[in-house]
Amino acid sequence: MFRYIGDKVMTFFTDLGGLVVMIFSVIRSLPSQFGHIRLLSEQMLAMGVNSLPLIMLTSVFTGAVAAWQAAYQMEGYIPLRYLGTGVSKAIFIELAPVLTSLVVAGRVGASIAAELGTMRVTEQIDALETIAVDPVGYLVTPRIISGVIMLPILVIFANAIAMLGALVVVILMLDMEPETFMNGVKQFFKLSDIILGLIKSTVFGLVIALMGCFHGFKADGGAQGVGLATTHAVVASSVLILVSDFVLATIMFNVG
Repeated sequence: MFRYIGDKVMTFFTDLGGLVVMIFSVIRSLPSQFGHIRLLSEQMLAMGVNSLPLIMLTSVFTGAVAAWQAAYQMEGYIPLRYLGTGVSKAIFIELAPVLTSLVVAGRVGASIAAELGTMRVTEQIDALETIAVDPVGYLVTPRIISGVIMLPILVIFANAIAMLGALVVVILMLDMEPETFMNGVKQFFKLSDIILGLIKSTVFGLVIALMGCFHGFKADGGAQGVGLATTHAVVASSVLILVSDFVLATIMFNVG
């Protein structure tokens, strides 16, 4: 029992140290990224553009469910003319950033870990080191930069599409005039709500890319090791997204 706990504690601190080393290596390799524009554009395409159909699908139902839930909870307590206010703030601040990030973690984080894990177990990363190519600067940094850039862009699309889904529910199922719903949105709209969601999504993009790269780099043991690395990357990304969401919300609401 104590040996098991000790092994887990040692593994945690070993992984934490490896993660810190990777972060410093990424920072050190940032100036070299001007020579890797093609790699960066490829990663932005894979993480952002290719994720857009899935984000659109999840966002439209996120907005629809948010409108239904808000209308149900407000009925008899709060006038429905404020429905647009509650739905828009929930989408901009919380639902769009968090749900988009969780979806991207499942799609992109798993893909990164599987790709880099396969390169690790087939010794392709070792081959890069042999020919004096920094594997962190070549493989990790472009993915992290792409995650930080593209996730806020995906969240902007998610905001718009979720609001469209909410508007469809309001018109077709709640028998409310669209002007009433949109007036509720505009009446208490704050640009800071959207900015808060974009700041969150920037951190989430960093978390997703970093966890995918880290667990992919430490994969071993062949195909089974790659599968475990992929699982660990998705689980770690999802947990850290929720934890960082709480921390960022606490800090930003207090500052606000």
